[in-house]
Amino acid sequence: MKRSLSGYSVGFAFAAVIALGLAGPAQAATGGDAGATAPAAATKAQPAAKAQKDTVVAIVDGHDIHLSDVAKAAQDLPPQLQNAPPQELFPVLLNRLVDERALLVKARKAGTAKDPKVAAEMKAAADQALERAYLRALVEPKLTDAAVKAYYDSHYVKAKQPEEVKARQILVKTQQEAEKIIAQLGKGAKFSALAKKYSIDPGAKNGGELGWFTKDEMVKPFADAAFALKPGTYTKTPVHSQFGWHVIESQGKREKPVPPLADVKDQIRQQITNKAVTAALEDARKGLDIKLFNPDGTPVQGGASAAPAKN
Repeated sequence: MKRSLSGYSVGFAFAAVIALGLAGPAQAATGGDAGATAPAAATKAQPAAKAQKDTVVAIVDGHDIHLSDVAKAAQDLPPQLQNAPPQELFPVLLNRLVDERALLVKARKAGTAKDPKVAAEMKAAADQALERAYLRALVEPKLTDAAVKAYYDSHYVKAKQPEEVKARQILVKTQQEAEKIIAQLGKGAKFSALAKKYSIDPGAKNGGELGWFTKDEMVKPFADAAFALKPGTYTKTPVHSQFGWHVIESQGKREKPVPPLADVKDQIRQQITNKAVTAALEDARKGLDIKLFNPDGTPVQGGASAAPAKN
């Protein structure tokens, strides 16, 4: 899965650079010719090695800007530039980096950093960067494939999954309408036909089909009624919710199938991350002298042991 920030991937920036032939002369020399002879391939090995170097693509007042800096800059591009042609992408990124470095040079020469407000902002930014780096160093080692698999086995494969019901409904505006529909069902009318004719729910065109769902996926009155039904039966009295009056038919019950690991991998990584961050925040307070105060300056009761914010 492609990882991107602001709709733009670092990998795409490198791909764009390579497409421009900026990764070195190896591509231009080979031309992608799979049929090159062995001696030719050997002679091209050295230029290919050069392609791995972090090339200097600009120098601003003695400061080098590297190819890797261009790739990192892609993370901040707006989504609409995601499909920009490579020949247009590279100069845009490079010129932005040059502009930023030029402004930084002039700001330093102007003594802008001596402004107390600017100095405070710089310190705050540096502190935040340090905090994030420290937290990342604690969390990232816990996000291994083995940890994800262990979580999956424990919380999905070996754990009991929630019950699901497959049902369909007819939703109407009044209790009287729902009662008339139930009466027609009692006389042998087909549920799907009545749903198509009377239901105001978007699923009416499909005969009121709702598919499989867990209890927490529906509003309580509806869920309670649907899970109380035996498969093949329908509610004999209308069920009221904030959406209107429901007539529900149960089509089946089962334990929710275990999803493939690939489908829940991102969710698992987020769960592991949340747990690791919480543990890191709790550990960070240990051994520190912490005092908390109310807005009026009075001490917070039990302030020294106050728990860190949950993520």
